[in-house]
Amino acid sequence: MAMALGTGLRSFVGGAMSPPAAATAAAPLLQVRPQAHRALQSIQSQWHQSCQGQSEVVHSATRTFSSFSKSRALAARPFSSSPSSSTWMGSPTITTSAFAASTSTHNLRRVRQPHQSNNYSTTTSAPNISTPTTSLSLQQHRLLSSLHFARSWQGQVEKFNTSFSPLRRRSFSTSQNNKMSFQLFCLENPLLDIQGKGDEKLLEKYGLKANDAILAEEKHLGLYEELLTNHDAKLIAGGAAQNTARGAQYLLPPNSVVYAGSVGKDKYAQILHDAVKQVGLRVEYHVDETHPTGRCGVIITGHDRSMCTDLAAANCYKIEHLKSPEIWSLVEQAQVYYVGGYHLTVNVPAILALAEEAAQKNKTFVLSISAPFIPQFFKEQLDETAPYWDYVIGNETEALAYAESHSWGTTDLTEIAKKLALLPKRNTDKPRTVIITQGTDPTIVAIGSASGEPTVKTYPVHPINPEEICDTNGAGDAFAGGLLAGIVEGKTLEQSIDMGQWLASQSIRELGPSFPFPKKTYAPLQ
Repeated sequence: MAMALGTGLRSFVGGAMSPPAAATAAAPLLQVRPQAHRALQSIQSQWHQSCQGQSEVVHSATRTFSSFSKSRALAARPFSSSPSSSTWMGSPTITTSAFAASTSTHNLRRVRQPHQSNNYSTTTSAPNISTPTTSLSLQQHRLLSSLHFARSWQGQVEKFNTSFSPLRRRSFSTSQNNKMSFQLFCLENPLLDIQGKGDEKLLEKYGLKANDAILAEEKHLGLYEELLTNHDAKLIAGGAAQNTARGAQYLLPPNSVVYAGSVGKDKYAQILHDAVKQVGLRVEYHVDETHPTGRCGVIITGHDRSMCTDLAAANCYKIEHLKSPEIWSLVEQAQVYYVGGYHLTVNVPAILALAEEAAQKNKTFVLSISAPFIPQFFKEQLDETAPYWDYVIGNETEALAYAESHSWGTTDLTEIAKKLALLPKRNTDKPRTVIITQGTDPTIVAIGSASGEPTVKTYPVHPINPEEICDTNGAGDAFAGGLLAGIVEGKTLEQSIDMGQWLASQSIRELGPSFPFPKKTYAPLQ
């Protein structure tokens, strides 16, 4: 298929096919985005090679089109039904002959695609091409025309695919070209954290505990406004797995992490989008127009935090979004999948789709238990994912809740870790690694073994002076982010855990689930 696509585009470049004819040949093939990107790269490469040794005029055009080629989408309108029409894709006249003869400028402009009506990414205009086209060779004219044609037709095919999909995809993304290598794919519930300092009286008013996480009920809905009005609350991009994704991207090279979830069509979604964009995280949000963006009330009491979550739009994630060609191509690129346990309350089939992809292709699937109520009230859903766990992460209260919900009759965390490591596993090529954090106490790690007796080790945390602690909210998410960064980079288990400990120690020095800027460099525990 890739060869056929390349042949179709090369035929047009060489002048053997008109734009409409080339489009007819390439249309069914351009639906396969990875192959299309490779073909476009080939065209760009030919263009650059053809310009070697020519004048600054040519190099100016090269730079312009190099910038243009990075745009995610270009104006795309249907072909005219008339073969003699001089209008190509609804653009100004740019058939090969007219383009070669023209001495005027031709403006190419990024526009919002019809299927991107809910994509909040800002559109920008590409630079004008002020270079006289008569300065270019015929081959170069054809290359430039081919590049414009292929990009435009790709956008038209995307419109067609989306229009006929079972669920018209609505997205809110910081997306870049899928040719980039995103090694880590994260899925869960994006939330806006409304975080303020409180006391026992506030906790009692809403029936909350000092170090807990629950889903909001009707009686809790007044908490969010009270935090904003009376407790000088801060608005912070949250959602456990989104925090983890930001943490992993903090340590990894650019374009390493992508995150998916569902948000509302409101200003809070824009706040989330802007916040994650600043740290370089790619997000692919499904936009639900019937619910507001989810929110999490966070009450800080001393070094503890109590979280009360109203999922709202986050509860509306659709597997059709995950399985859409653009998003699933990112899934296929990734080598590590991370799912926060909170998503077990939302869309188990989406979790299992990632888990099965990992098992079939010997990739790595990581799950965080996330909160005690997950094993307590969503035991069946949690157990459905258990055979796929290559890594499972939880803190001491979550591990104890799991043991209790499964009637293991023990509160010994080491024994619980061993039992988790020995649960049946789908991909037997990889032993399961169980990680139980304990705040400032050493982290317990149990690794499954074919012999039946797991290996157990403990790892110390990075020390921090009490007066340096600003906020423990998100420390566990930060640990998972550092751990995942190590896994993605192929570090040893010891190194990966230490990266998690280091990032957690940095996070608790900041307000909310945040990380220091300017960026700090990971320093292993001595």
